[in-house]
Amino acid sequence: MNRERIVIICPGRGSYTRDTQGYLNKYIQSSSNKIKYMDDERNNAGLPTLTEIDSQKFKANIHMKGEHASTLIYACSLVDYYSIDQSKYKIVAILGNSMGWYSTLSFSKSLHYQKAYGLIDVMGSMMKNKIIGGQIIYSIADDDWNINKDLMKQCLKEVEKVGAKISIYLGGYIVIGADQEALNTLLKRLPKKDNYPFQLPYHAAFHTPLLQSISKEAKEIFSKDTFLKPQTPIIDGRGYIWSPWSTNETDLWNYTFDHQVSNTYDFTKSLTVSIKEFSPDKIVLLGPGNTLGGAIGQILCKLKWKNIASKKDFVSLQKENPFLISMGIPDQRELISQFYENPIISL
Repeated sequence: MNRERIVIICPGRGSYTRDTQGYLNKYIQSSSNKIKYMDDERNNAGLPTLTEIDSQKFKANIHMKGEHASTLIYACSLVDYYSIDQSKYKIVAILGNSMGWYSTLSFSKSLHYQKAYGLIDVMGSMMKNKIIGGQIIYSIADDDWNINKDLMKQCLKEVEKVGAKISIYLGGYIVIGADQEALNTLLKRLPKKDNYPFQLPYHAAFHTPLLQSISKEAKEIFSKDTFLKPQTPIIDGRGYIWSPWSTNETDLWNYTFDHQVSNTYDFTKSLTVSIKEFSPDKIVLLGPGNTLGGAIGQILCKLKWKNIASKKDFVSLQKENPFLISMGIPDQRELISQFYENPIISL
């Protein structure tokens, strides 16, 4: 049987929300032993386990803090990844958004899942005592998901004026990183559009020079021999493809703890490269949730991929024959998962 070719997308911070409470316990079937390892590690460290946190009523000051959110999101993505029916689907490339890069390293086997857990735990906990800077998100797309170039220019000009940096290019959104003073100025200066701009809670100035100290510390903690060649091509935050054949493990280590930490993460370019270079039959967004769905749709719209030229086109295609399969949406999950899961029990 010919398998459909798929590209995997791993979500980053902010994907575990009030709506995804109970996600890990619901879908744990594919990877219960791996999750038990993570729970044991947290228990030994005196921390609440991931399955315990996932079972609790959602509280922002617990579920969104880096020391809990990072590994919880990784665990949710992991159970999704290992539930994919690979007898029907062939994974041709993997990429992630921001923290999703670490999940990408794990699922491509560049890092063993245990080492990936340790890396994500450490990177997510480095600023638990004091967060460096912050992030705000701003929409630059119109209601049809076309980029407003004038608004984009205005936004970039304001960002430059206050000495902030573009943290992430995210489809029809820009994520801006800076110290709090600069963010406060931007929150006042950027033209209001619906709820935008707004600050992302418990987020640092990820992917900006403000995190160079974190980069240096990470390089001192994690050894170069931790990394292996990926078994599946992976695409980083510059749109660069790391292949199973030509990857230099030291270069991969260096990118992960240097450029990736303190420079712009261009998710738009990363996904664009995956689509143009691998031409997948489907794109699969791992959970938790579906917070990246809109940004992915906007990128497809920009590319005019599958004749998608507007939000309406994207929604229509998704109803008829989904090109984007979001594992956080039960009806779409059924298309790709090899497991049957019971519904989440509301707490």
